[in-house]
Amino acid sequence: MDTLSYKTISANKATVNKEWVVVDAEGQVLGRLASRVAALIRGKHKTNFTPHVDCGDNVVVINADKVRLTGKKMTDKVYLRHTGYPGGQREQTPKEIMAKYPERLVEMAVRGMLPRNRLGRRLFTNLHVYTGTEHPHTAQQPKEIKL
Repeated sequence: MDTLSYKTISANKATVNKEWVVVDAEGQVLGRLASRVAALIRGKHKTNFTPHVDCGDNVVVINADKVRLTGKKMTDKVYLRHTGYPGGQREQTPKEIMAKYPERLVEMAVRGMLPRNRLGRRLFTNLHVYTGTEHPHTAQQPKEIKL
């Protein structure tokens, strides 16, 4: 006799249902947008979420250049990186990053909210960020999500 009335179903690469979604970043606060996008990429909104499987959606973020930062973060926040050479620590403000690579600010914010392992690196490839309203993923027929 089967005593379990419910069985936990664990998703795998073959059974996962991946979709394409579009998120408009115009006027959105960067951190709040990034946390919602990271949850979509991870698949935490799905009923068959499995922590060790890529079961999230492919997310296309448009208007990344129109994202906002609250307070004085645009000039006071500092992003650090290192070239790998002695004395090679470099710092940039979000204003400097937005001037040169506007989509990189959203990418860095979302990457920081994903797991720091092989799965996290694989999940990051499901993020596509563009500065304007046009994107090359119209063939996938993505559905628009209001955050």
